[in-house]
Amino acid sequence: MNPRPTLVVTADDPTPPYEQLRRQLVDLIRSRVIGPGDRLPPLRQLAGDLGLAVGTVARTYRELESAGLVHSKRGGGTRVVDDPPHLSTSERQRLLHQQAAIYVRHALLLGVDRQAAIEAIQQALAE
Repeated sequence: MNPRPTLVVTADDPTPPYEQLRRQLVDLIRSRVIGPGDRLPPLRQLAGDLGLAVGTVARTYRELESAGLVHSKRGGGTRVVDDPPHLSTSERQRLLHQQAAIYVRHALLLGVDRQAAIEAIQQALAE
């Protein structure tokens, strides 16, 4: 994984935490943000980062493995399979809007004005 993608699990979402996490990871894998061979964070680390029980993250990883997106190996961690399925155009658009909304929420929390947020995106695209 290049820059570490932001995963967010919220208590105000009626969707169970394992499903919130699963959906985000599926999107990141299918859009190749997390690419083939990339290692997912260790269970305990991700659980601690998100304030979840280790069992919740383990359930998510098991579901990803059942879907054929990742492969877990004792001592080798959990890695994205070599040929995960691609996103359709509509799925890619939905994911883009979802990530943009997350970025806007973070920018607003930082107190950044609209122009500064746009400039940050333009700078990131230029890199």
